Amino acid sequence: MRTSRSTHYNRFEAFTVKITRMIGRFIVADPAICHGQPTFRGTRILVADVLEQVAAGIAWETIVEEWRNSVSADAISEAVRLATQAFRDHSPQYAAPEYVLERTQA
Repeated sequence: MRTSRSTHYNRFEAFTVKITRMIGRFIVADPAICHGQPTFRGTRILVADVLEQVAAGIAWETIVEEWRNSVSADAISEAVRLATQAFRDHSPQYAAPEYVLERTQA
């Protein structure tokens, strides 16, 4: 006797709606684009890539030129502002105990 595998079907999966999240005026997270990672609206340019360029000290004007004006200086500013806010909100959970400074007695 041959047995067949039944395919599991979740009736709620058919009704799952993947929604584009507007993170800011220029930044979105769309599950259909770049696996939902934050990108600049209307592009496939990852916010993380631009933030790496900012962290490397590249001038914003140069970043805008390198992305052929697909990312504006205002969009970069928003990305930096949101990254700063995220760091402020979540930095305590990233504290590495091996780097915590302790006072020494003189």
